[in-house]
Amino acid sequence: MFRRILAFFKTGPERPRIEDLDLVRRLYERRRASVFLSTVFGYATFYVCRINFSAAKTSMLDEGVMTATEMGVVGSCLLVGYAIGKAVNGFLADRANVARFMSTGLLLSALLNLGLGLKVPFLLFAVLWGFNGWLQAAGAAPCIVSLSQWFSRRERGSRYGVWCVSHNLGEGITFILTASLVAELGWRAGFIGPGILSLASALVLYHTLADRPETLGLPPVDIYKNDPVPKEAAVAPVGELQAKVLRHFGVWVVGISSALMYIARYAMNHWGFVWLEKGKAYDTETAGLVLAIYSVTGFIGSFTSGIISDRFFASRRNELTLAAGVVEILSLVALYVIPPGNIWLDAIAMALWGYAMGILVAFLGGLMAVDMVPPRAAGAAAGLVGMVSYVGAAIGDSVSGRLIDLGRIVGADGSTVYTFEGVFMFWVGASTLSAILALLVWNVGRGLASPAPRG
Repeated sequence: MFRRILAFFKTGPERPRIEDLDLVRRLYERRRASVFLSTVFGYATFYVCRINFSAAKTSMLDEGVMTATEMGVVGSCLLVGYAIGKAVNGFLADRANVARFMSTGLLLSALLNLGLGLKVPFLLFAVLWGFNGWLQAAGAAPCIVSLSQWFSRRERGSRYGVWCVSHNLGEGITFILTASLVAELGWRAGFIGPGILSLASALVLYHTLADRPETLGLPPVDIYKNDPVPKEAAVAPVGELQAKVLRHFGVWVVGISSALMYIARYAMNHWGFVWLEKGKAYDTETAGLVLAIYSVTGFIGSFTSGIISDRFFASRRNELTLAAGVVEILSLVALYVIPPGNIWLDAIAMALWGYAMGILVAFLGGLMAVDMVPPRAAGAAAGLVGMVSYVGAAIGDSVSGRLIDLGRIVGADGSTVYTFEGVFMFWVGASTLSAILALLVWNVGRGLASPAPRG
């Protein structure tokens, strides 16, 4: 039984190479378009089943379903499960049929969210949400592997930057549609609605994603696009390349820098509604609209990040990463010091924060590490960075929940007020350390066998 399951998910055998060059071109381009669109919109749906909890938090707090500390623990369970899953699934994705691997993960996550639409005890909720983290990890690494299989190194920066908008699409759906469901129907709808959407998406992805080109009788993408990888990387076994990833200094530094950046990123994803509603007195739908601004500008940041770095910095990501880090820190400080009631100032600061975060997620969250390794080890690099990133996010989520609870003040009339000074200092401090760490890989070249060209 176990062998049958492994065989189902394993990448298929290579088929005899198609000799008709015109047919190769037509098949390649049709599949590339389908794979690319599927990774973008498919991964966006993963996000809808991951950060929907944030849209339901205030309603759950008001109904006494959980405390902020308990919510921090639940959020950390998801992120720990996701971190472990990213590491394991990243290595598995290098050997898997991406279409089957990714669609199955989304299908199971959708079913779990439908189940959580019922009121369940805190401990069971935490366990199930942690398992959802594992299932969610069947999204990013397979997408990155698929992009590496179907797009050459010269194309990858631009394609990867566009793919990263899937984060923002998923966040936008959550911040607007899921928030509206919660506002109208209560917190349970925040799980049932995303579950239904993701169930349908999983069925579509099974048919629109694809295994690697060689299983379809097509040449590897580096041959098709005349963009060869270093000879050592082309002939070395996958296991040997993955082992080199584990010893790569630059990949670890990027991972730790990304982990610190993810503390601030998931602070807004997981606690943005609570902060805007309790700290700035917005209602749920208005808070969702303010957060949606960061999704829109994050979309633009991710979309343009690879294009700008490929065209103007010879595919170097460091300069743009530093600039984005500075903007992210300054805009986060601005969001805290702007007094309540200034929605347009909040919107401007959120827009700047989102644009900078879109660039940082694209680069620190994966592309800088993927640039340092051969395509056949891309899943391992993405998995390692993902694991470290989400360990940081898990720690940050739990600490954030505790700091928010420590800032909770109960008045003489029984009313509750939250102060956010301590938690914002934590978020800004993590962002600052992330920017400093990223400087350590300023001159680290791409590839395990060759230095990066300088621009």
